[in-house]
Amino acid sequence: MKLMSGNSNLPLAKAIADYLEIPLTQANVRRFADEEIFVEILENVRGEDVFVLQSTSFPANDNLMELLIMIDALRRASAKRITAVLPYFGYARQDRKPGPRTPISAKLVANMITTAGADRVLSVDLHAGQIQGFFDIPTDNLFGAPVMSEDIKSRFGDKNLMVVSPDVGGVVRARALAKRLDNASLAIVDKRRERAGESEVMNIIGDVEGRFCILIDDIVDSAGTLCNAAAALKAAGAEDVVAYCTHGVLSGGAVARVDGSALAELVITDSIGNHAVIADSPKVRHLTIAPLLAEAIRRIADESSVSSLFD
Repeated sequence: MKLMSGNSNLPLAKAIADYLEIPLTQANVRRFADEEIFVEILENVRGEDVFVLQSTSFPANDNLMELLIMIDALRRASAKRITAVLPYFGYARQDRKPGPRTPISAKLVANMITTAGADRVLSVDLHAGQIQGFFDIPTDNLFGAPVMSEDIKSRFGDKNLMVVSPDVGGVVRARALAKRLDNASLAIVDKRRERAGESEVMNIIGDVEGRFCILIDDIVDSAGTLCNAAAALKAAGAEDVVAYCTHGVLSGGAVARVDGSALAELVITDSIGNHAVIADSPKVRHLTIAPLLAEAIRRIADESSVSSLFD
């Protein structure tokens, strides 16, 4: 087994390598003067089971091309099996046609990864479960809920917890977390989005008065939805509001928005290598998913059960 990484999230790749007690495969991933990407693998990978770790986060197109070219280089170097490990799968929010003459870009990206030569895909908290079906190769979708639930229990286990979904679409995710938190109560924020990137909280389904609210979502981008939801929950009498999100995209002024919001804390995983963005924030904290990914990689390599990770 070999572990190879692109440039999108080297700290996470190194943490996984340390957990597995294997070195990262030596490779030269660089750019020419015109920004063309060049990949040279500096070790023999013939007949090897290779895992390529790359989050297709900002800059999404550059990181995606790095991934595709690394996979192609491995295929041409006769690797036995190539697994694309995508802690964050970019373009996942374009998983359907929201209107006429629009693309389903998540399917296009899945086709590109398959055509490049990947034999398998491993990801974390895909935005929509049907994206697994976009791939014509085996796809494992890990969940960040076990990591988050352990953190919540250790920090807020003595609170009167209520898990809150920031929208109707996230109810299944919120219910799964609530079940892990000894069947905590569930509430839903009903919102109306007037235009892309903006949201307006309408009302809250559930009694949150005096409860310690845990907002749960898979992606936090502009953080507008979370901040509006936190304000509405506090106005409805919530004791405090903490948000847990798997993928901290945090584009634009998202971190400043969180710091000035009613949120007591925003907890994200290290699926995206944006440590510098949150370094000075008093409210944003990282959880690592390196052990989760490393254990899944080990099980795939050993041909053992991945789903039993969540039993």
